[in-house]
Amino acid sequence: MVWTIGLMSGTSLDGVDAVLAQTDASGRLRTHRHLHRPLPAPLRETLLALNRPGPDELHAAALAGNGLSRLYAEAVAALLSAAGLAADQVRVVGAHGQTVRHRPQEFDGCGYTLQLLNGALLAELCGIAVVCDFRSRDLAAGGEGAPLVPAFHAATFGQPGRDLAVLNLGGIANLTLLPAGGAVSGFDCGPANLLMDAWCQRHLQQAFDADGEWARGGRVDDALLQRLLSDPYFERQPPKSTGRDLFNAAWLEARVAAGGSPARDVMATLAELTACSAADALLRHAPSTGQVLVCGGGAFNAHLMARLAARLGAGVQVVSSAAAGVPPDQVEALAFAWLALAHVQHKPGNLPAVTGARGPRVLGALYPAA
Repeated sequence: MVWTIGLMSGTSLDGVDAVLAQTDASGRLRTHRHLHRPLPAPLRETLLALNRPGPDELHAAALAGNGLSRLYAEAVAALLSAAGLAADQVRVVGAHGQTVRHRPQEFDGCGYTLQLLNGALLAELCGIAVVCDFRSRDLAAGGEGAPLVPAFHAATFGQPGRDLAVLNLGGIANLTLLPAGGAVSGFDCGPANLLMDAWCQRHLQQAFDADGEWARGGRVDDALLQRLLSDPYFERQPPKSTGRDLFNAAWLEARVAAGGSPARDVMATLAELTACSAADALLRHAPSTGQVLVCGGGAFNAHLMARLAARLGAGVQVVSSAAAGVPPDQVEALAFAWLALAHVQHKPGNLPAVTGARGPRVLGALYPAA
């Protein structure tokens, strides 16, 4: 049995999720411990600013990568201490880093994706081998570089003879389709928490809309919803991926300004946008799906879960991924622990049917332990 650690900081910029995991007798990776570390406000603001052009970006990005690496290292140390493990007992750390730009296939036919992290510094601080920069190899092979979690979803949640899906509601919503008898597929279906959190921060000075209470009290503005859904991204065929490069405050402001809706109604409409775009994508690409496992922060938003269930209809069961044995806030960190193990075992981590890459590739760059 092998110990590994997964570290994830997602598009929502709410913090770092870290898991200490171990393979069982069957080779399946299971969480032993989990912790969450919020991003310090100055680091969060810098990372958010780096999602758009600004002064002295190279300097700011390098220092932000160092800062995030130190936060990751603190999370690793806390996991090891809580479990009573030494660093040399852990085979590898899989670290996602913080995405600040994602522009696959643009500009020169390859494009780029940038996840800030100093892998060398993290390996030095932890004393454990680190695998990071998972997305770049898939891009180099002609893919989108995202989503990368469907292979893990298939290994962890797939059920022979049953059509199901996994929906991650992080900053962006991404969907993995696990048909009973077909090939795994998946794609980013649109925005999730990043727009809702930004709107909540602006109008309530709160980091997020707890349990969707503010959205629940608003009225969906159908005209605004249609303006939001008119973006060509929603009609694009997979493979496709997205992020803050498209769905950001400026994108939202341009569409809200045309209608003058009350702030609470905008919040209700943003929740409906996430539910509608995810449900439409599922019904369009996998209409026989009987169950959706929801993970990410959106799984804790009761209003959003209810709207998703309403959009999908009575024939589709919408449940937290906890029902399948992995709590929603642990799934992505566990996925990058799994991808790191795949790297050191020289196994491909991408699915070409998902990303559009020319073929399977071993993902990530390895920084050995000191």
